[in-house]
Amino acid sequence: MAIHTFHKNERLKSRKDIGRIFQEGQSFLVYPLKISWVERTQSTTPDFPVQFTQSVPKRRFNKASQRNRIRRRIREAYRLNKYKINQALDFEEAPQLALMVIYVGKEELPFEVIQKATHKWIKIFLRKILDKKKK
Repeated sequence: MAIHTFHKNERLKSRKDIGRIFQEGQSFLVYPLKISWVERTQSTTPDFPVQFTQSVPKRRFNKASQRNRIRRRIREAYRLNKYKINQALDFEEAPQLALMVIYVGKEELPFEVIQKATHKWIKIFLRKILDKKKK
């Protein structure tokens, strides 16, 4: 399996899981991104330990073209770096996670800034997940 792909099964589409992220999920901020996640109760995709989605608020970015451009940048940065998460969670008792990235920046930032923030939040995210499993 190629490491730089983004399969349909990796997309988080379940309203139930997205609602759980907001209700009982954990989160942290790496500007311009807010990362929220929750452990999934049922494993529908055993090949992918993490299901991912992103959100860009309509309140800040009124034009759909702006929101879509930011979404594409977030998705591309995740796609290029998700192999780190998959390698770190590649053990038998790895938790199944639902992950959401919310863009909280006030202006549209270039891809390089979003990618740098993605590197940073993946490191923090893995530290939090792996520390929790050690306890």
